[in-house]
Formats: sequence, C-alpha cells, structure tokens
Amino acid sequence: MQRLHLHLLSDSTGETLEMIAKAALAQFDGADVVRHFWPMVRSMQHLDRIMGEIAANPGLVLFTLVNAETRERLEQRCIALGLPMVPALDAVTDALQQQLGVQAKGRPGRQHMMDEAYFARVDAIQFTIAHDDGVNWENWEEADIVLAGVSRSSKTPTSIYLANRGYKVANIPIVVESPPPPMLFSLRRPMVVGLTTSPERLIAVRRNRLLSLNQAPETAYVDNEQVTREVQYARRMFADNGWPVIDVSRRSIEETAAAVINLYNERGAAGGSGDGAKPI
Repeated sequence: MQRLHLHLLSDSTGETLEMIAKAALAQFDGADVVRHFWPMVRSMQHLDRIMGEIAANPGLVLFTLVNAETRERLEQRCIALGLPMVPALDAVTDALQQQLGVQAKGRPGRQHMMDEAYFARVDAIQFTIAHDDGVNWENWEEADIVLAGVSRSSKTPTSIYLANRGYKVANIPIVVESPPPPMLFSLRRPMVVGLTTSPERLIAVRRNRLLSLNQAPETAYVDNEQVTREVQYARRMFADNGWPVIDVSRRSIEETAAAVINLYNERGAAGGSGDGAKPI
C-alpha cells in the first residue's frame, strides 16, 4: 500500500474534520497515511502558505471551508496541481438546506459558539471532575448520570467523555470491604448505570496499571479469586437495585458512553427523571 499525504484544512478548530478522517481511515488496515493538519484557515495569505506545503507533499485534500472566496481559491489551486479534494460537509449541508428550506449561514466555527449549550458543557465538566471516584457524594442528586463499578472498569474516562457531551456525571467505585453511601440506593433524578467486565480482562488491566506505577504486579488487587468476588459483588448489587448494566470488556470508552447515552435517552422518552438528549 503506497503512502498517502492527507491534508485537512478547516477555517475553525478542525475537530470535526479530524473525526471524519479518523473514522474513514479506521476502515483501512495498515494504511500508510501522513496527516497534515491545517486549522483556522481564514485568510488568503494563510491559505497561500499552506498551498506551498501541499504542493511539496501532494495528496488528498479534505476541507471544511465556509468562506466562499477562500474555498474558491483552494479549489482553483488544487485543480492546478491536479490534486483530488473533498468538501467533507457539503452533502450534509446541502441536504439540510433542501429539507429546512433555508440557506446555511456560512460562518466558520458556529458549532463552537459560547451559547447556552456551551456553558452547560463547561458546567458538566466541572461537576464531573468534582464528583470523581465517590467524592462529594452528598450532591449526587444534581447529577444526570451516576456510574458505578469496580476499580479499573473505565468509570472516570467514561465520565469525562460524557461530560464533554454535556452530561453531569458522578462515579463511585464498588468495593466489597467499603459499601457505597446509602444515598446511592435512593437517588431519584440521576440514572445509575453499572459498569462491569470479565475478571480476566479486569486482572489484565489492573496488572498493567501496577506495572506502570512500578508496583508489585502480584497482589490481592489482581488475585483471580479476589477479583472474581469483586465482580460478582458488584453485579449482584446492580441486579438487586434494577440498574442497567453495561459490559465494558470489549468496548472502547466512546462505545461505552454511547450505550450510556442511549439508556439515558430511553429513560427520558419513557417518562423517567432524566432530561433526555443533551447538547453534543
């Protein structure tokens, strides 16, 4: 497979474009791709400088440029260089214009505006950081979601990911020797979700964690009998309280978060205490 230079040009942060490229490249095993990232392209001078780099490393150009003049200049230069180019959001924007019956605003970075949804996400992130690992459990009723699970079951990274999607999340480790606060079993507003995994997977994750900390890799923390008892204890708690459970053994953080969001939205649609969909 030949090497490909992939140029990503955006007049905003480029986060959307990066995600699109990453999702598409995931379908190609072993692809030899050199990514060149060009965010905040908002002037002809900036674009001209970038085109010099693109000419030196010709390849595929993906772009999200809403300014007509900048976009036209890019297209002209790519045609002159004989380079393929793809406007990553055109198909979706055109379809929305047709269905909505209005013209797109054509302003760069509108998804990053500091509107009410933006500040809601900031508030969610602050709340989630302040309620990690069972801290400040007295305020759990203010959360949208509470994640429960044994140590190293991806509670914290999943919580942070959900917070970036606008959800206030608290999480609590389930420890056999130290039962969680009674409040966990009487929450009304938040949705409590149990995260579980196989003992084998958990032992492997914990052992890697100990090695990364230069600690002894053989302790009760990774003992098969002890870990199995922990997992069974947590699963029994989840079942006794009727909490939905997600097995994270073969899920990425993103997939686990997506499953949590689905459960949250289903609860809201069914008339539960959840508020339903949150801003992305």
